[in-house]
Amino acid sequence: MRGWAGALRVARAELSGFRERFDFGGRDVASWFPGHMAKGLRQMRASLRRADCLIEVHDARIPLSGRNPMLQEVLGIRPHILVLNKMDLADPRRQPTVLEHLKQQGCSHVVFADCQHDGNVKKIVPLVAKLVGNSPRYHRAEVCEKPLMYLVDTPGVLPPKLGDMETGMKLALCGAIRDHLVGEDIMADYLLYILNKQQQFRYVQHYGLAEACDDIKPVLKHVALARGRTQKVKVLTGTGNINVTMLNYPAAAYEFLRDFRAGRLGRVTLD
Repeated sequence: MRGWAGALRVARAELSGFRERFDFGGRDVASWFPGHMAKGLRQMRASLRRADCLIEVHDARIPLSGRNPMLQEVLGIRPHILVLNKMDLADPRRQPTVLEHLKQQGCSHVVFADCQHDGNVKKIVPLVAKLVGNSPRYHRAEVCEKPLMYLVDTPGVLPPKLGDMETGMKLALCGAIRDHLVGEDIMADYLLYILNKQQQFRYVQHYGLAEACDDIKPVLKHVALARGRTQKVKVLTGTGNINVTMLNYPAAAYEFLRDFRAGRLGRVTLD
């Protein structure tokens, strides 16, 4: 019965005419580039001059949007490995497409990893040794004795100007940009749009919805009810003030985003 019910929900969803494009409401691309990032970028460029091999680490859910175009000129100078972390949260079916796009960008050494559970992490050191050889220069922290290897860690840095709202929204969904700078309400709506577009309907069962939905308000209503996200509001009446319990939609939007980031809504690649 459950299988039939799930298939019916998906069939209805496919026929319901979901949004083909997301309306950002005329919002402009904001510049989320704090001063500390500018300083970090300068330090990063100085450190890269002394490196034998560059290990670029990004979220596997945004393997294309997450890359900083300002570093492309530096990455071509020395051996380069791209590590796509959190592969346990990304859609494994999209890996071949992602690899093809990255190959076109000049990335021939890509490692999908899950650093929390050591997935493929042990492949990185041998790959570095293969690309660099056995005589790396001295850097900050020793990470391996055989072969002798040192590591300089650098902060994550966003480009000073994002190309478009879509890229910024993907970065925000993965936590690269603070939620309040973008707005949890529009982020939740964009997430719903992406889930439906990719036919990722696990949220239907997770929140007890009757079927997939393209309107964020009823979805957040179910999230608020399922998680007890309510607030008491004082209402003025003709006989005095009364306290009314209402659903807390901002809190529900945050829960929706948090469930996505924890993988509870399925394995999703945003690019």
